[in-house]
Amino acid sequence: MSQDRNLKWLNDRQVIYYRNPITDLPSESTDLYDYYAEGTFQCYNLFRSKAKITTYKSLKWHFLVLNYLNHDKFAFDSITHVFNFIADKENGFVTFFMKQKILDNMIKEVLGIGDTPPRNRIRKVIFKHGTGLTLSQKLSIVGKLIGKGKKVSEDDIYQCMLDLNHEKQKITISKLAKLLGCTTRTIHRNMGNQLKTEKELLNNEL
Repeated sequence: MSQDRNLKWLNDRQVIYYRNPITDLPSESTDLYDYYAEGTFQCYNLFRSKAKITTYKSLKWHFLVLNYLNHDKFAFDSITHVFNFIADKENGFVTFFMKQKILDNMIKEVLGIGDTPPRNRIRKVIFKHGTGLTLSQKLSIVGKLIGKGKKVSEDDIYQCMLDLNHEKQKITISKLAKLLGCTTRTIHRNMGNQLKTEKELLNNEL
């Protein structure tokens, strides 16, 4: 069994790894969710799924997000300590061991970029904390809201994948099709190789 992520260590040090949009305004806002008809790139929510970091590329992206969200909060030595902690396999965030020299070079490159917003996936539905919604209720809302759009996109599929994984449900094509109100053929047609890989990673971590 893989080791759980030590999020307590991050929380104790008040490391920010989640942030809602700051300038994008929702098309619809309720007590349960914010809906962005055109989508927003400003929602950052690291460690939401159970899937761990499996590649150098993914690790670097996590560093970029953490550096961006905490740019004005931590000094150089402090954020470097955070990066080293996350890159240590024993702490449950990554699946691989990394040579210190390679890690140091990655950290140097990330810190050299500054507070530029990292490239992010678009999100359309952002649920508010503490709503008490079940998985079925969340996905029902997502399906109805996404149904207002013209077609199912990779980002819509990814949102449902994350919600299923967050509730420890295995992701299947038939489940995604049912939740999004479309055919399995539509899911296959709109699911690129990157999403297929992500689907396997998410399921493997259950």
